[in-house]
Amino acid sequence: MIDKADDPDAGNGTDVAGFPRRFARSRRFSLGAPRGFTVSPDGRRVLFTRTGGGLDPLSGLWLYEDGRERLLADPTALTGGTGIPDAERARRERAREQSAGIVSYATDREARLAVFALGGALWAVRTDGTAPFRLPTAGPVVDPRPSPDGRHVAYVSGGSLHVVSVAGEELLRLAPEEPEVTYGLAEYTAMESMGRSRGHWWAPDGRALLVARVDPTPVPLWYLADPADPAKTPRPVRYPAAGTTNAEVTLSVVTLDGRRTEVSWDRAAFEYLATAGWDAHGPLIGVQSRDQRHLRVLTVDPDTGATGTAGERHDPAWVELVPGTPARTRSGALVEPLESKDTRRLGIGGHPVTPEGLHLAAVLGTDGERVLFTAWEEPTECHVWSYEPGHGPTRLSREPGMHTAVMGGSTVVLDSLTQDGHTVTVLRDGEPAGSIASSVADPLLAPRPEFLTLGERELPGMLFLPSWHEPGAGKLPVLLCPYAGPGVRLVVRARAWWTCVAQWFAEQGFAVLIVDGRGTPGRGPAWEKAVRGDQLTPVLEDQADALRAACERYPDLDPGRVAIRGWSFGGTVAAAAVLRRPEVFHAAVSGAAPTDQRLYDTHWKERFLGHPDEEPENYARSSTIGDAGLLRRPLLLVHGMADDNVAVAHTLRMSAALLAAGRPHSVLPLVGSTHMAAERATENLLLFELDFLRKALER
Repeated sequence: MIDKADDPDAGNGTDVAGFPRRFARSRRFSLGAPRGFTVSPDGRRVLFTRTGGGLDPLSGLWLYEDGRERLLADPTALTGGTGIPDAERARRERAREQSAGIVSYATDREARLAVFALGGALWAVRTDGTAPFRLPTAGPVVDPRPSPDGRHVAYVSGGSLHVVSVAGEELLRLAPEEPEVTYGLAEYTAMESMGRSRGHWWAPDGRALLVARVDPTPVPLWYLADPADPAKTPRPVRYPAAGTTNAEVTLSVVTLDGRRTEVSWDRAAFEYLATAGWDAHGPLIGVQSRDQRHLRVLTVDPDTGATGTAGERHDPAWVELVPGTPARTRSGALVEPLESKDTRRLGIGGHPVTPEGLHLAAVLGTDGERVLFTAWEEPTECHVWSYEPGHGPTRLSREPGMHTAVMGGSTVVLDSLTQDGHTVTVLRDGEPAGSIASSVADPLLAPRPEFLTLGERELPGMLFLPSWHEPGAGKLPVLLCPYAGPGVRLVVRARAWWTCVAQWFAEQGFAVLIVDGRGTPGRGPAWEKAVRGDQLTPVLEDQADALRAACERYPDLDPGRVAIRGWSFGGTVAAAAVLRRPEVFHAAVSGAAPTDQRLYDTHWKERFLGHPDEEPENYARSSTIGDAGLLRRPLLLVHGMADDNVAVAHTLRMSAALLAAGRPHSVLPLVGSTHMAAERATENLLLFELDFLRKALER
């Protein structure tokens, strides 16, 4: 933590007035946190990135070894490069990256050589204490990765995949045949909706690569303009809106001597390349049908490109892509999720190895026959577990919170977010052996959530009250702050940025309620998939039911003054709340909200609502734009004008529909902001929302 004595923005105790600035400058308290860990196979070296402090946005590459930390590469000391290429900017936006400098890197097998891109230049550094060195490239670099033996580096520049030796000799160039085609990069839907950020993978012997070719030209072309700069040419982007054509993605095995072998699978039946990798047993890929109800795991013969089926999963709603799966152990046993209606278990070789009720979240890696994974025992805590044959699953994390990890040999780096903040613990043979410092900024106030179980469906919730409030002293207006959608849990036993924001609003005089209902992870497949075909009705029911139960339990909550705010899917929920349940919700702030679900991307939206040509009613009931005429409550629409995930067209069309229906509302455009509000906007946005909500509930 930053020492307040050395921090000019810090206050004494609870500094409510200083919080918005701290929240903005710390990039939601993400700066100063070590992340991106790599552990060497012998467990001796841990590489990671970290900025210089909780208010410093510039990230460097670090090494932890023998209980000490050492800066391997300082971005301020490295020069060169022509600037960040557009493809790298897109990767960072998809990853919601908020720092600068060395934001990602890759290592060889032994974690003795690391490579990274900085300002488009390619740099390498060894962990032996020698200085970083720059490698010559054909142009600005994206996603450089060394071969497992550390002799070569693959990178993408201008859509071409290149391989150079560490001595600087170019060995391979795989160039696109058409201007928009790329080799070695992931397509938009893979990065945004599938969790696959890569497009090339080295063979273990370093003699070949598995390479993705992406042709985005079948995807509809959209144009993103900057209304604040009318002289600026609109930026064309290929956006695969629901029901439209996806990019064409194929795979090849490419050897360093230039021999190229196409990988064959039934692309008509399995349109999506969901996962890919190359381990000691060969390439392994996961391909998914367009309706996402069928996932097939395929082995690949690198010499012929022929594929064989290693496993299949089916589901009448959708097959969930669990991070880190499929994988294989040293013996070749397939590691995958095994799903029933109420639980998702870890499966190895087709057999479940975890008990019912322990819901698999992600597979973190394998080492021999050992599997490291995260799982939920109950919805507010996600823990790290290890499984070994003959020993069963063993929980490695202890304290309540949100945990993840990386392992190498007998070393596990445990990355934990608890109610006390962020910590990183180095475990050896399961016991603490050291720690890596986290310099996350002090939030200037301490979240004080009360954890609740609400209503008949036992909805998990958190209630934040003002620290100064005395029970019975007066009624408090209620503010709901949900996301309430797929893939995100907010009700967790951890001091996260959203719990700090909730406490800040509470200190302004609100009772803040956060509830995770149906559709959110951590409670089993049936709970997650209850929103198939309708993403709003069950969600609104859960928010309203939880509010009613909380008001019954706490007489100081005023059900006659209820507001709701949310961002992205949470923004859709907020708008739907005042449109469809105005008797319950009296004001809303809707940020970056998809209002017409047909305008969101194929893989994400069709997962929950099906194809819009086949199930149009699902899109109608899950969109808010058709409800514009129902508005009777104050509504503030907020949107980043440079958003290429949820295009600003959503909010503009919603505002036009409201105006056409004669419904007063407010619109706040965030000039220059993407789906993440820019730092310069974040601070005052909180204050603007607060002022709007106070005035709205006074009416």
